[in-house]
Parts: sequence; structure tokens; C-alpha cells
Amino acid sequence: MSTARASARWIRADLRARRGQALLTVLAVAGIVTALIVSVTLLEDGTNPWRGLFTESRGAHVWIHTGDAPDVTALSRLPGVAEVAGPYRTAPVTLTLEGKKSPVALRGMEARPPAVATPLVRQGRWLRPGDTDGVVVERSFAEALGLRIGASFPVTALNGASHPLTVVGLADTADQGFYPEWTPGLAWTLTSTLARVEPALGRSESVTGLRLVDGEDTLPAVHGAVTLLNDQIRRMSTWREVRAAMELDNRLLGLLLALFGVTGLVAAALAVANAVGGRVLTQTRDIATLKSLGYTRGQIFGLLTVEHGALGLLGIVCGLVCGQLVAFFALDGVPLLPPSPLPLLLIILGTAAVVVIAAALPAWRGGRTPPLPAVPAAPPRGRLSRMARLALLVRLPPALVLGTRDAFTRRTPALLSIFGLAVPMMMITIGLGCWATLDDFLRHPERVGQAAALVVHPDKLPAEEAARLAAADPQVRAVYPGAEVSALEPEQTRTVLARALGTSAEPYPFQVAEGRMFAARGEALAGQGLLDLLGVKIGDRVRMTVGGTPLIVHIVGRVVEPDQDGEVLSLGMDTLAAKDAVPPQFYSLVLEPGADPAAVRARLLAASGEKLEVARVVNPAERLSVIRVVIVALIVVLSLLGLANLLTASALGLRDHALDLAVLKAMGLTPRQVAATLVTGTGLLVVLGVVAGAAAGVSVVTGLVDLQGHTSGVGAGIGRAPSPLTLTVAVAVAVGAALLVALIPARRAARAQVPVTAR
Repeated sequence: MSTARASARWIRADLRARRGQALLTVLAVAGIVTALIVSVTLLEDGTNPWRGLFTESRGAHVWIHTGDAPDVTALSRLPGVAEVAGPYRTAPVTLTLEGKKSPVALRGMEARPPAVATPLVRQGRWLRPGDTDGVVVERSFAEALGLRIGASFPVTALNGASHPLTVVGLADTADQGFYPEWTPGLAWTLTSTLARVEPALGRSESVTGLRLVDGEDTLPAVHGAVTLLNDQIRRMSTWREVRAAMELDNRLLGLLLALFGVTGLVAAALAVANAVGGRVLTQTRDIATLKSLGYTRGQIFGLLTVEHGALGLLGIVCGLVCGQLVAFFALDGVPLLPPSPLPLLLIILGTAAVVVIAAALPAWRGGRTPPLPAVPAAPPRGRLSRMARLALLVRLPPALVLGTRDAFTRRTPALLSIFGLAVPMMMITIGLGCWATLDDFLRHPERVGQAAALVVHPDKLPAEEAARLAAADPQVRAVYPGAEVSALEPEQTRTVLARALGTSAEPYPFQVAEGRMFAARGEALAGQGLLDLLGVKIGDRVRMTVGGTPLIVHIVGRVVEPDQDGEVLSLGMDTLAAKDAVPPQFYSLVLEPGADPAAVRARLLAASGEKLEVARVVNPAERLSVIRVVIVALIVVLSLLGLANLLTASALGLRDHALDLAVLKAMGLTPRQVAATLVTGTGLLVVLGVVAGAAAGVSVVTGLVDLQGHTSGVGAGIGRAPSPLTLTVAVAVAVGAALLVALIPARRAARAQVPVTAR
């Protein structure tokens, strides 16, 4: 018991003597754990919304869109089909709110919610028999438009008639992804109301859902439906497409956080190991005294491991609390206690194991300290390092030569310090590269297929008149006709987007990452997601059903495609069948450099008498702007790790050369020169670590971003390294800040009166 009390007093006294370093260790570990927890939450949140919605609503695994209502009995007999949802009649309408028009799929339902694919009402209520003008709106669509319970808005059918509707409820669904990533918006109304809004059956479609016994195996049911319905199918989607649409942004951010967290955990382990190793060297006399008083090797090992491991465990607790709070507030009320605690438990146990092992290795060496308190552990002697000899060769001032010699007095701790600084700097450089990639997206949207700043839908004007008005604007450089139709892949199990823009003679200015631009009918460009889905490469020919018309497409190039997980086929209008190409559905407007899209939009609306629908193209990088905040936060955490390693290196350097200070002064060095000697020893390690880390980060950042782009379907060719100016400033700031931190204890030590004693 007395040994435990003495150990506790010793630990308490040691921590008080180095509060700053102890606090840095706790904060660094807490930041890493926070990043890991938030990353896991984001990665899980990317699939859990769909998973939870699908389970709660008893969702359908396959959705089939046909012109007429299919035979439900025949569909229910298909292999693997457990239940059928619908068929539901759905009509396309346009919602107008504050001058902004949004396409909506208005689906007819009964007053009693269905047993399969049930919309989950989150606010308000479900439809009642008397709700002749009532509508339940999908929640993400309602939030994007600012719709609330009781709000009224007009919808316009294809025949031009307008009908007022009133919101009675907001609901979630697993039928489709979140708006605006998944368009059009979805709303449910009574079947009688839909018949009044759109009386013509030819201007609507039938939607049927299939709930399967085994959701992982959709092919038998899909093939059976294609065979049964033949040419009636307009498009088809599966649960995998819906899940992918819900998870993209969160998974991208989660992967970035996970990369920072795992690499930061390595840096944290190095920081803890360096800190413990440094304390063992600086406390040699104290440890020897403890052993002479009766402490065994195991007790010394336990004492050091408990002291430094406790700091890491305290950081884990703080990171656990911070991570849960950040996830709760950032992700719109994610439960503080997740339904599956396994990822959280793995993070806690894994981080604790890394911290304890990092503390235990140097503590084991400390336990081997001999019980000779009168003999200090002197730094090793030997020949000058190559760095020191180079400093002599170029005739550097004496203070710098001595500092260069001191940097590698203990080579193993020096190399660990360099590596401990290089890892955070590498991740900081990767973060700056992600920032540069986002900036490049915003400055050059044409590189991600967004050369057009505005999209014009003819609405109440003929298509030719809309094109004429758009081309007449002085700040419009080019007008490209466009259309979007659904395309069935060769096995007719998946529906992808076929986007026609321009013609083969005058194609839309796509940024072709591989291959070439289409130049003839039948040629097309594909996103990486589509190439992966079809299992083809550039130069292959693929038979697809585009807009209901069989078509053999020659894929001649790949474009960077941020929409639909890259599962997009881009081609010319002249490749489409006449029924899909005439008249064009919309026109994409490429503006003159420096033109204001808002001003052009206002002029077009005024020139058309508000008869055109003009929308601004949203850059996908705008919805990823939160990554900038994450990068800044992680740079702060990584800087704390680097600072912790720096303080350890400084303390070890001061300890090794404390007795040399009087000798240096006796040789004629001023306090400023003595401080320069001490700072040079630490600064050389800083420069080597920072430069090596920056070089490693620059060499891998482009490949990492392109790898993420490839796996997410966007495609490679998007990664950008930080600019030379940004990188130079980052290195200069890191080195300058490190030297300033090292200068404070060095100046204090240089001014102290240190007597010369025999070693």
C-alpha cells in the first residue's frame, strides 16, 4: 500500500512538472478518437438511413415503371417475390413556389397506408378520405423547398392546368434517394385527387414495387419481370441504387476522416512513445533512486506505463464524449448511443491498445535502469554525423555546427522525432490537396461536366422560341439542346441515365478524361460508374435500350461524372430516337467568361415574360464545403501531435546538453549563440521531418483523391496537389512555429547559470 501511495505521489509530481506536454498528449489522442468516431458515424450514417427506413417501412427491393398497370398476380408468382406494392399511378407535375419551378412525381395512394413500402410520416399525418386537396411530401424534398405542414402550393399538369394542393404531412421513404440528388421530388395524394390533376392516363405511368425473399439476389425477379412485361418497362431501379444515392456525401467525408484518424493514430503512438522514451532518459536518476529504494523492474515498468498510458486513456474518454457530441449535432440528431456499439468498442479498444503499447515499450527499457543514482545517463559519444561534417565543410557559424552535431547525438530518438513530425505533415499536405481539389472544382466546373451555368426549360414557350431567346442574350456563348432519358443496361436489370447534349457535329464541351469526344451517331461517353457497372472499357460497343429504343452504343471516351454515382451515358441528340430528341427537353447555356448567371437568368425571364424556366446549375463541390471545416479541425489536431513530438525532442536535447552550457559559455559563446546551438539541434530534426512529410504528401495526394473518385464512380483525374505557393507557406509556417516553440526553453536554459561538474 505504501508503494502504491509513493507511486501515486511520484506520478502526480511528474505530471505537474510537465503540464503542457501532458495536456498536449491528452488533446492529441482526444482529437484522433473524435475523428475516428465521427468517421465511423458518417460511414454508418451513409447506409443506416436507408437501412433503417427500409426495415421500418418494409420497403420494396425492386421498382418497375411501366406505361400501363401490370398483372399483379403474375408478378407475385415470379421467383423470389414475397409481396407486391402497388401498382400506383404516378403523374409528372410541376410545383411552383416563389417563382421557382420543381418537377414532382405525384403518386396516387389510398387513405389506408400500404403494408409494403409504407411512407413513414414524420410530421403531420397521413391522407384521409376527405383530403381532396391534401398531399404528403417526401421530407428531403419539402426541406429543400421550405414546405411546412399547412402550406399551400399550385402544381401544373402536362395539359397546363393548375391545381392547388395543401401539405398535410411530411414522410420518409426508402423508395428513392434524397432530393436533390434523386429527382424528381416525390409526393403522395389520394387516387381521386390524382385523377383530377391528371385525367389523361397516357400522360402518367404505373409504378410497382417487388419485395423479395432474399434482397441480395435481385436478378431472378428482375429477369422474370423483364420477360413478363417485355416492352412495357420504361425504367427500373433496385434498392442498391437508392442506398448509393443516400450515402455518397457522408461516405466521402467519412473516408477522409477515417484516413486522417488512422494515420493520426500512428502519429499519436509515435508521440506517446517519444514522450515516454524522453522521460525515461531525463528521469534516469529518479528511476535509479526508486530502484535503490526497493522498486523492482516490474514496478518501474508499471509506474511509467500507468503514468503515460493514463494520459492516453484520458484522451480516449474526452474523444469519446467529443465524438458523440459532434456526431449528434452535425448529423441532425444521431443517437448518442448507436444501435450497434461494436464499431465504437473497436475504436476504444484499438486506440487504448496502441497507446498502452506505445507507452510500454520505452517503459520496459526504463525498468532496466540500474540502481546507480549518482551516475547520469550521458549521451553517446562517437564521430561527427554527416550533417555535422557538412556544416563544417560549408563553414557555418560555430553555434550552428555545434547544433548540427547535437541533433543526432541519439540517433534512434532523432529518427523517431523526424518520423513523428513527418506523419502529421504528410496528412496536413493531403488535407491541403483535398482543399485544392475542391477549389479546382469551384473555379473550373467544366472539368466535372458543368461547362453550362444555366439550364433553360421551354415550359410555356415552343422549344425553338426558347432557344432563340437564349442565344440572343449577349452574355450567352453557346446554346446546346438536351434531353435526359432512361436507359436499360444490356441485361435489362438496371436503369441508368442517358444524357444527350449537343449533337455529334456540335457536341457539348465535355471534359474527356480518357479517350476522345463523340463525333458520330452511335458514339457516346460514359462515367466511371457506368463502365464498372457494364464491365466494359473505352472502345467497346454495348447494346442498350435508350428511351425504349434498342441502340448499339460505341463508348469512345470517359468523362468525370459526379451525378448518379457516375452511371451516366453522355451522347449527342442525333443519336437518340426522334421521339426523345424532338423537341429538346431543355437547353444548356454556356456563358461568356465573367458573366453573372443570376443577371443572365433575370434577363431571360424578363425577355420571355416569365414563360421560361431558368435554373442555375449547382456545382457538386458546393455541397462538400463542410470538408473545409473538417480539414481545418484535423490540421489543428495533427499540429498538436507534431508539437508534442517537438517538445519531447527539445526536452531531450536540453537534458543531454545541459552540462555543456557552461562549457559553451567558457568557449566564448554568448547566450544568444548558446540558444542558437540548442534550437539548431531541434530545428534540424523539424526541417527534415516537415520536408519529408510534405514531399510524401504531395507524392500520394493526387493518387488518393483519384482512387476515391474511381471507387465512387466519379472517375479518376480529379485529384489536385496543393500549389507550390501553398505548400511553401505550409512548410514555412510549420518550421517557423516549431522553431519559435523550441526557442522559448532554449533561451531560458542559455541564460541560466550552470556550474561545470564532472561526469
